[in-house]
Amino acid sequence: MKSKHTFTVIFFTRKSRSVPNQLSIYVRITVDGQRAEISLKRNILSKEWDNSRNRGRGGSQRIRALNSYLDSVYGELLDCHKELLEENRVVSSNAIKSRYLGEDDNSKTLRELIKYHNENMSVVLKEGTMKNYYTTEKYLHRFLAKKRKVNDVRLKQLNYAFVTDFEHFLRNYRDSKKRLLLGNNGVMKHLERFKKMLNLAVKLEWMDKNPFNQFQLKYNKYDRQFLDEEELEQLENTEMGNERLERIRDCFVFSCYTGLSYVDVKELNSNNIVKGIDGNHWISTKREKTDKPVKVPLLPKAQEILEKYMQCPEMKNKEGLLPISSNQKTNAYLKEIADSCDIDKNLTFHVARHTFATTVMLSNGVPIETVSKLLGHTKLSTTQIYARVVESKISEDIGNLLIRFKEKKSKGVQSHEKDGG
Repeated sequence: MKSKHTFTVIFFTRKSRSVPNQLSIYVRITVDGQRAEISLKRNILSKEWDNSRNRGRGGSQRIRALNSYLDSVYGELLDCHKELLEENRVVSSNAIKSRYLGEDDNSKTLRELIKYHNENMSVVLKEGTMKNYYTTEKYLHRFLAKKRKVNDVRLKQLNYAFVTDFEHFLRNYRDSKKRLLLGNNGVMKHLERFKKMLNLAVKLEWMDKNPFNQFQLKYNKYDRQFLDEEELEQLENTEMGNERLERIRDCFVFSCYTGLSYVDVKELNSNNIVKGIDGNHWISTKREKTDKPVKVPLLPKAQEILEKYMQCPEMKNKEGLLPISSNQKTNAYLKEIADSCDIDKNLTFHVARHTFATTVMLSNGVPIETVSKLLGHTKLSTTQIYARVVESKISEDIGNLLIRFKEKKSKGVQSHEKDGG
């Protein structure tokens, strides 16, 4: 509730202890007789200070600049007072001082928000997800430095224009070789993470509203790349030139028949192999990404690969069941493997997961609800992305439909002839 009170702002000076004839400038805020003072980190010669006006004396450029600065400080302090009144907060000299110095909650900065978010979310989100947030943080810092020419910005200064300017910065960001680094969906991912951080600020009451409320994230839809049946067979049967490539190929094929991601294959151990309700071996694990339990029947090809490496002497003293390299090396080796197999696709380990969903499961008539469960998806809509790319399955289903039409027509003709006979 607003209340009447006295409020004054005056500038004054104190003698410098180190430099004779020099004064240090301060501002004093007084509310209902209670004072708070702020050092403005500005100095002036005694003869240049006008005590009656509490301003610099003279018309030099330096004095004009100083007086202009004092006027801006005065205006900002009046704004702080007005803001506190409008927010129905306690109005005191210290509250105005804190608001001016950016020390209260409503004066939190972007860097403070990012630090708070990363420190608190690092115990909630997975390491890979946090790594993406750290990358978004780097782009925000670069944007502030290169485009806004500042080290930080107050949250209350963020608006729709800031968001669109940051988007433009991301779309045009180039590396040292002048190559564009981000496509549309990469830009959208950074903006999505930034939006989530600002949502946190709103929940903490550090901001009144999120400037993203008027901004629409627009992702381009791409069909997920996968190996078709012929390519998968080619990959399985091609002789690799060395043991290094053979092992990565086997890990990749294992993922094609289980749907496990790279990290889940890497973490797979003997405790994850269990007897299912059908009496056969199953993989029972938790998805590293979502922590969701996943149970996958061990198909013959995957079982064969596991048995191959169970007999491998160097794997006996290791916790993992498969000889997989680091993610970076694995994806580099997969490029070599694709060349060896004459597969003209950008082979990454995640292509194996897509292959499991499309070629191994959906194309062979496994219902999409079952595939979603096997993949450990939290939403069926995520699995439906795979379903729309299986053209061969659509063609096969339509072919079966046409056959049924012909059979019905044939039965109708036969029935008619019987009745006529």
